[in-house]
Amino acid sequence: MDPKETAVVLIEFQNEFAHPSGKNYPGVKDVLASNQTIPHSQDLMARARAKGCSILHVPIAYAPGYPELPEDAYGIGCVVKQTETFVKGTFGAEIIDEMKPQPGDIVIEGKRGLDAFASTNIDFILRQRGIKYVAIAGFLTNVCVESTMRSAYEKGFRVYTMTDCTAALSKEIQQFTVEVNFPIYSCPMTHEEFLAQLGA
Repeated sequence: MDPKETAVVLIEFQNEFAHPSGKNYPGVKDVLASNQTIPHSQDLMARARAKGCSILHVPIAYAPGYPELPEDAYGIGCVVKQTETFVKGTFGAEIIDEMKPQPGDIVIEGKRGLDAFASTNIDFILRQRGIKYVAIAGFLTNVCVESTMRSAYEKGFRVYTMTDCTAALSKEIQQFTVEVNFPIYSCPMTHEEFLAQLGA
């Protein structure tokens, strides 16, 4: 796997999920701890960057008042509005210190839903950079990670999902998604297994 043709896509490593004061942190903290999600993701990001991979950060954020969402939003959109999470300019919407973008990284803007491809220019950026291989990490395992994984698969990228760099709202959900859904649309593996496949 040529690092120059490889991108690491980091989904929603934001304070709402990954900082103890984040509103969604209580829901994922058990999986964060058991999976060692943040340390593993830091290691993935740093070593992939050093090898020459493209590093893409994909946060989600809404304007105050959520004008991007309908008044009668349902599903995850309703939950976001009710919990008042991921508002632009707030602490909760910021990328956590451990995963801050570095010079040369790309921050994808415009994510408003589950699939990182749906409302952003990530597909354009990946293709402009000649990317063939996409490794995905982040939150939530069975929601935005899985949605993005499916789209990347359908768009013809070779997709790798980092089993130890993701987190869900329970260990049961994490295990089911990784063992049952991930293999359908990707090559699931640990970040160490992925890094071992990268060229020098």
